Amino acid sequence: MDASALLGGFSAKLRHYSGGSFAVPAQAEHLLSLHVGAPVRADCRCDGLRQRRLQVAGDIDIVPAGHDGVWTDEGPATLLHMSMAPAFLRRAASELDLDPDRIQLRPQLQLRDPLIAHVGWAMKASLEVGHPGGRLFTDSLGLGLAAHLLGRYEPARALRQELSKRQLRRVLDHVDAHLDQDLSLAVLAGEAGLSASHFRVLFKQTVGQSAHHYVNRRRVERAQALLLSGAMGIAEVALETGFAHQSHLARAMRRTLGVTPGQIVRSRR
Repeated sequence: MDASALLGGFSAKLRHYSGGSFAVPAQAEHLLSLHVGAPVRADCRCDGLRQRRLQVAGDIDIVPAGHDGVWTDEGPATLLHMSMAPAFLRRAASELDLDPDRIQLRPQLQLRDPLIAHVGWAMKASLEVGHPGGRLFTDSLGLGLAAHLLGRYEPARALRQELSKRQLRRVLDHVDAHLDQDLSLAVLAGEAGLSASHFRVLFKQTVGQSAHHYVNRRRVERAQALLLSGAMGIAEVALETGFAHQSHLARAMRRTLGVTPGQIVRSRR
């Protein structure tokens, strides 16, 4: 007897086996199997791993996409198979600001993981009563499971090392539009949707300098352009570009460009 659901890249199927050997060929999807029946002795082989075990309710096997295996049960077994498309896991990684190109799940045998088990039992109950929660319920469980897999079984190695193009553009556009204002680290981090500490690290890795130095350089560059245009005096330019006063602008400009505001003004003549 089978019951199944396939919604949005995450699927679940309840399977009853009479015993004996069955092969799991390499699949295009990640497979998580939760033992939900009576205890049974089993011999399991997957990607060089081999395990002789007593399989009990709550035991979990993870077979990533592209891996195969053979399971031999000494008696009847009931399993909930949860399949997750790699694209589904990649989508979850992107939403969690993880690098989807560095995901590499590994085979795991006889895990005891309360969160995976919780999702599995919830899916089993949903299958048995005809999915009253519909697609939203199933996708929510799947996304929660994907986030857990990425956090526990794909640790820091999967973390994005740079800001995404969208995040970087939002931050740089905000800087350019608000150079005359107080651009704190918290404000810029908010534009990227990150904590200040996480943003500080990723911004420097992406741009090659700290956010503080980048903002100061952009202020100096804007001030230089305004001074060359002749539209404002030095004091006005200082305020327009976020410097406290003329001397503050002069110090920053000398440190960044090696010239003073006065020298730039005189260069127009």
